[in-house]
Amino acid sequence: MREADETTRQRLADALRAEPATPSELAVELDLTPQAVLRHVEHVSRSVDAAADEQLLVAPPRCRDCGFESFDDLVNRPSRCPSCKSESIEEPTFTIE
Repeated sequence: MREADETTRQRLADALRAEPATPSELAVELDLTPQAVLRHVEHVSRSVDAAADEQLLVAPPRCRDCGFESFDDLVNRPSRCPSCKSESIEEPTFTIE
């Protein structure tokens, strides 16, 4: 299938099968906003091929200052750490395995 014929979600899934990536990295690669990538990731997670034993894996966001990782919503870009209130938060990383 030519790249022009693929949907955004197909290209996103293909990118995640190739290597783990953050929403910002995917946004640059797919010419989208990071928020749009997060919306598409939610849909891709529902359509991952369970018959092929695939699953969407998420490395959660992490506070760079205190190491907090227990955010409520893993498919999100939190603005602040609930533990230390730092705004230095690493983005979640997604992959399909």
